[in-house]
Amino acid sequence: MPELPDVTVYCEALARRVVGQPLRRVRLKSAFLLRTAVPTIAAVEGRAVEGVRRVGKRVVLDLEGDLHLVLHLMIAGRLHWREIDAPLRGRNDLAAFDFPSGTLILTEAGSRKRASLHFVAGSAAVAALDRGGIEPLEATSAQFAAALRRENRTLKRALTDPRLLSGIGNAYSDEILHRARLSPVTLTSRLDDEEIARLHAATISVLNEWTQRLREEAGEDFPEGVTAFREGMAVHGRFRQPCPECGSPVQRIVHAEHETNYCARCQTDGRLLADRALSQLLRKDWPRSLDELER
Repeated sequence: MPELPDVTVYCEALARRVVGQPLRRVRLKSAFLLRTAVPTIAAVEGRAVEGVRRVGKRVVLDLEGDLHLVLHLMIAGRLHWREIDAPLRGRNDLAAFDFPSGTLILTEAGSRKRASLHFVAGSAAVAALDRGGIEPLEATSAQFAAALRRENRTLKRALTDPRLLSGIGNAYSDEILHRARLSPVTLTSRLDDEEIARLHAATISVLNEWTQRLREEAGEDFPEGVTAFREGMAVHGRFRQPCPECGSPVQRIVHAEHETNYCARCQTDGRLLADRALSQLLRKDWPRSLDELER
């Protein structure tokens, strides 16, 4: 799923191309993509774009007349900038937004279509789509601590809960926890002040570093190849590869469609965290520590 750094760079690239231009036409291949009936598509066509911004993991185009186009890419949704009036091709192309300078195409890979499009009127309607989490790059230390301690959750779940923190998902939460040297299953209630301060600093540094890296990677081009698995990540998507800090093999926990990657040496004092499926399968043969695994 595109997260804060990816969506930020999407918004910046879009703003350079469409702010001040009218949204000439909206073309939908799938009616299921559109989740609102009012205002109608006809009501937003022809409206000039006044700004592009991120709300959580959503891309918001603010149109004149206090109308707003809100895109949530979910897991497999991606944006592409193509030539003027580019056709919708293939099963993955879901929608086209035509501007005088080019066409924004929304694609979504896979058979399970989860991406969504809302047309809403008024800033309050945009705010209602926000899950309410604080902006991690704008929050003070006290606000960050209060958000984490609002509920007793594992750190992995707390970082990825949009009601607590905005814009962080599976990939960057792994990177943040590795940077902070904290276990993904540590409960928020057990964190002391120093650990929360370390986590706050890691959150800011990881998100800022990756946003800048993605900006430089895209340059003046539209960002393509947006993915949760990037060269240069410390642990996410690097199962069994060496940790860049200590060289130990990166471990993982698999839950349904998501996996958590971590370094046992750097984050859990060498302890292997139980994988819900594999540890139950192996039972007594499940290694309890990195040293036992290596033996």
